[in-house]
Parts: sequence; structure tokens; C-alpha cells
Amino acid sequence: MFTSSTCSARKIKQEEEDDHTDSSGWSASLYNKTASFVYSAPFVAPVLNLLDAQPGERILDLGCGSGEVSLTIEKIVQQRAGGVVVGVDASESMILKAKENGLRQAFVCDVQDLKLPHEIYNIVGSFDAVFSNATLHWCKQDPLGVLNGARAVLRPGGRLVVEMGGFMNCIGVRGAVYAAVRRRGYDPAPLDPWYFPSIEDYVKLLVTAGFEPTHLSLTPRITPLPTGLMEWLKLFVRNSFLRIFNDRDAAEIMREVEEHCRVDCQDASGKWALTYMRLRLSAVVKS
Repeated sequence: MFTSSTCSARKIKQEEEDDHTDSSGWSASLYNKTASFVYSAPFVAPVLNLLDAQPGERILDLGCGSGEVSLTIEKIVQQRAGGVVVGVDASESMILKAKENGLRQAFVCDVQDLKLPHEIYNIVGSFDAVFSNATLHWCKQDPLGVLNGARAVLRPGGRLVVEMGGFMNCIGVRGAVYAAVRRRGYDPAPLDPWYFPSIEDYVKLLVTAGFEPTHLSLTPRITPLPTGLMEWLKLFVRNSFLRIFNDRDAAEIMREVEEHCRVDCQDASGKWALTYMRLRLSAVVKS
């Protein structure tokens, strides 16, 4: 006989399993609970307007996550024969969720070393656009590799359209993490997973990779955190910046960061927000 308590226990167990992070450190379930603002319509509208996807286009989405933005683009391009959106992400959890959400062409891939699967070899070198939202600031190891990979899959004259964290992104909380890690005798710089370039620095990379920049802007955005700063830290910091620490020490660091940031990032009613700085850009393959 099943009781309500039995059902509740099973639900909790299932949620815990869904929230388990994969080998890349990500969980699509946790991401959707804590950071759905990343793919919310108001926040993605500016970069989608910059992309200006057209029916029939072939578009590669670097870091597609759980596929919500990819599917928005797909609705446009599939209005004409040949239109397709291919999504890639380093997280198996994200790709599984993207496929569950209906994105048919979705593959696990490190965008810093772009190796597309055999299934889509026929359109490699002929994508009309490479698109990315809220991903490339995680590509600290080889940001130029990302651009070289994008350049290789684009047709002549193809375009690159990106929104990512830029110079001064998450100002305050990043410095607080640095200070807490340094107090424990570690150099935070090599642990820092983020790459937040200035416009000038990213222009140099674009030109080196064979792109001609057509638009670059650095735009501040107040980003509400509906589940609070601690949940944000658990999602974005625990398995990246604090990956070398055990659970107890990581929790202590996150509590310190939360307390440090409270004065600037929590209002009188208890609501949290961070200042995001969005680097938004478009570029075309040089002829």
C-alpha cells in the first residue's frame, strides 16, 4: 500500500538523483531550478535580435545547455527547407535534457576543441551562423580555440553571434571568492574558471581567428537571483572555482562570500541580485 509519505519520499529521492552533477560538474535539473533566468525571454532578446535568424539557415549553438534558446531559434529556421539548429554542450546532463525538450540535433562536445559528430559532417563548413549565449565565459582554457572552431564550420561570409560575461561581470562576488580562497592559503587565479574579457581583448582574438567584428558592446544588467546567492554559488562556484575543497570547507567559503556580499547584493526585503556585465558581439568570416 502506497501512502502520501511514500510518494513524497520517492519524489525527494528522484529529485536528488536528477540534481546529481555529471562528470562536467553540471546538472540540468539544478540549472533549471536556479538559473532559468539565463534563457528567459527578456534576457535573451538582445542577442537573438543580433543573430536575426532567418528561415532555412543552418545554425550551430555552442553551449546549448538544456536547449530552450536553441528551440526558439529552430522555430524560425525550420520555416524553410534546410533550416536546422545543431546544439553542442560539454555536459551530458544538459544534452540529455535538451533532447527531452525536443532538440533533435544535440551532441556532447567541448566547444574549445570543436569536433562535430559524423551525423552532421555534411554541413560542416557551411553553417550560416555560430551562436552562443552565456557559455564562452566558461572557456578560459582556450578562448581562441573556440573561435578557431567556429571559423572552421562557417561558410564564407558566415557570422558569429555571442553573448557572454565580459569585463566586470559578477563584480563583488568574484572578488569575495578570491579573498576567501586566498585566506586559506591558495592562489585563486588558477582555480578561477571564468574568462571575462574586455572589448579590446576580445577584438584581438576575433581578428586572430579570421573574423571581422561588426558589433561589440559591454552592457550592465541587474540579474535577480530568485533562489538567493547561496544557491547561485552552489550551482556556479562549488564544482568549478571550489572544486579542490571538500564539502565542509566549500560550504564555509560560500557562507563567507554570502555574508560579504549581503550589504551590496541583498535589498531590505531580502531579495538578492548580482550585476552581470554582458559582452555582446557579432562578427563575420573575413573574405
